Amino acid sequence: MERSEILIIGGGNAGISLAARLLRDSARDVTIVAPQPVHRYKPLLNYVGGGEATMPDLERRMADVVPDGCTWIRDSVEAVDPAAMTVRTRGGRTLHCSTLVLCPGLVEDWEATPGLQQAYADGWAASTYVPGSAPQVWPRLSSLRTGSVVFTMPPEPASCAPTALKPLLMACDHWRRVGVLSSLEVRLVLPAPTATGVPEADRVLDDAFDDYGIEVLREAQIERVDWDVHSLTIASRTGRRVLDDVAFAHAVPHYRAPGWIADAGLSADAAPGLVDIDPQTLRSRGHGSIWAIGDAADVATRPSGGALRKQVDVLARNIAAARDGTQLQRYDGYTVMPITVSRRKLMLVEVDRDNRPMPSVPFVDPIKPRRATWFVDRYVLKQIYFRRILRGRV
Repeated sequence: MERSEILIIGGGNAGISLAARLLRDSARDVTIVAPQPVHRYKPLLNYVGGGEATMPDLERRMADVVPDGCTWIRDSVEAVDPAAMTVRTRGGRTLHCSTLVLCPGLVEDWEATPGLQQAYADGWAASTYVPGSAPQVWPRLSSLRTGSVVFTMPPEPASCAPTALKPLLMACDHWRRVGVLSSLEVRLVLPAPTATGVPEADRVLDDAFDDYGIEVLREAQIERVDWDVHSLTIASRTGRRVLDDVAFAHAVPHYRAPGWIADAGLSADAAPGLVDIDPQTLRSRGHGSIWAIGDAADVATRPSGGALRKQVDVLARNIAAARDGTQLQRYDGYTVMPITVSRRKLMLVEVDRDNRPMPSVPFVDPIKPRRATWFVDRYVLKQIYFRRILRGRV
């Protein structure tokens, strides 16, 4: 049996930045379990789908981002035993730890939308949320001249679901510039009555939808995909509607937490199976030495990179506080939703878990779309991410 003091499951933003922060705070014996050879800066995937970035812009070798002094076990998790504080990997290893942090992210729930995975394979559906399909999005969108195109925003849980609007609004701006927007039937499927639940932001977005002529189907989801005939069945509280002859669908799949979380009794519900934690302290409700952050943790706020920066800071402090027997810090639920309204303008929606505004820059309205905000989101934040966040310096 292999032993470590702190074991982190997940090699995304949460896992890497937390490991780096703990090591900078003089933690000893930190181990990460993550199978992927490549690390991605996921916010840029939407810009890949909008034709403004490429996959090499956002990818780095995992070996290059794992912090010095951290042990990396390149394997997947098969099971967790909370009582024994052990993790079993698919490769047959058994790992024991004193502190366990779960941040594995979410996985696609293809079964929730029958036929969608086949439509991806057939090539007429894709999304920026599925990295393998993201490079297909812009070639398909930019080639459209007529016909029906459908975009969806995924229901919770999902990684910053409102950012799924970025490819939609960047594409509409492009289509208008090349003179084909009026020849396209553009529809948006929203799982809730509004896109963000923040009235000021939703007014800006509704104006953009109206300006581009987007038909918005509210409180609706794709129920079924007849992939062979390019047909979508949309279910809403008012009934069902069939959209035939869809030329392209930017259809984001449903998401859920990895099944081993519920199997270990660490979630409140089997579906979607998020880690059941105190959303303020980030500590498991049932196991004092287990913590969770990121998309697979029930933190009672929308996941985002900005949210993770706050979560990492609180969790690093709380792991030390739990060790020293001092008071735990509280995470206020801060999150941020960056949404482009055109190819060169972006709005920032910064709120706490009760949707109260929490702007990070005083005296500036972040919800007003600006070119400068777009530039920071597209170019500056990636540099901060790789140079500072993943090194535990933010």
